[in-house]
Amino acid sequence: MKNLVLTIALFLAAAFTMTVSAQELSLDKEVHDYGNVAKGGDGSCYFTITNTGTEPLTITRAKGSCGCTVPDWPREAIAPGESAKMKVTYDTKRPGRINKSVTITSNAKATPTKVVRIKGNVTVQAPAN
Repeated sequence: MKNLVLTIALFLAAAFTMTVSAQELSLDKEVHDYGNVAKGGDGSCYFTITNTGTEPLTITRAKGSCGCTVPDWPREAIAPGESAKMKVTYDTKRPGRINKSVTITSNAKATPTKVVRIKGNVTVQAPAN
């Protein structure tokens, strides 16, 4: 009986340790809406990534859904409780609707892959007089 109780206690302690000591990725927003942006205008926006876990968080990759959407993510590990910015730049040379995504891959335990989106509309600039 003592062995059974000890085994269960060790199992529970191990399970609790695995749950507590993990990296977790939290975002300030999942979608950035540019609204209307002029053709050739600034297509940059930022997403704040926060490590809500207890171990360093490392972003191993961020990939845009096409070549017109370029993410620049933090290459250094994000300490527990700390935040870092990921810049996403959309090439605004083509008029029309924007609906793109960026897939973020990290060492987060619960959700190692997260997807953020950018949306909006690139308008044609009025001709200069």
